[in-house]
Amino acid sequence: MASRREFLLGGIAFVAVPGAGDGEPIWRRLRSGGLVILMRHAATVPGLGDPPGFRLDACTTQRNLSPEGREDARRIGARMRTEKVPIARVYTSPWCRCRETAMLAFGMAEDWGPLSSSFDFPDREAEFTERTRKRIALLARRHPAGNVVMVTHSVNIAALTRHSVAPAELVVMKPEGCCDARALERLRL
Repeated sequence: MASRREFLLGGIAFVAVPGAGDGEPIWRRLRSGGLVILMRHAATVPGLGDPPGFRLDACTTQRNLSPEGREDARRIGARMRTEKVPIARVYTSPWCRCRETAMLAFGMAEDWGPLSSSFDFPDREAEFTERTRKRIALLARRHPAGNVVMVTHSVNIAALTRHSVAPAELVVMKPEGCCDARALERLRL
């Protein structure tokens, strides 16, 4: 089994996905555009899931970002700007913690239902995963000069990539063909 490479650069720890990349540094690839960045929302207040009776239209009923999570989101956005990574669009789960992560990091967010937590909709996991996989391929063709960010939940990223990610961790995806993508690199604070 290939060994895992970890290194620190500018306050961000990088974890290479063994055998996924092609040797080109990830920041250079991101500057070139045409990639999709899957991002788990930043750290939240303690707990698992949302309180009983939560509503998507009322952030006060949900588990939201912690102060540390807000700072992590800002730091990721600052790093992307410092590295001159072009961001064409940002899609988010309609959960407030995802939308807030996107707004703090990238200054824009567009809710998209298939990024909803499949933890809360287990009967729709296969549908959400398939629709997201297809959109990844489509978006990269539509925005070849920029990158597309999708802020979502750990369970959704695991279904797409087979990687369990920490809060505010990113998985850089390279679209392949009409309907698939492969993980190039994982980035985390």
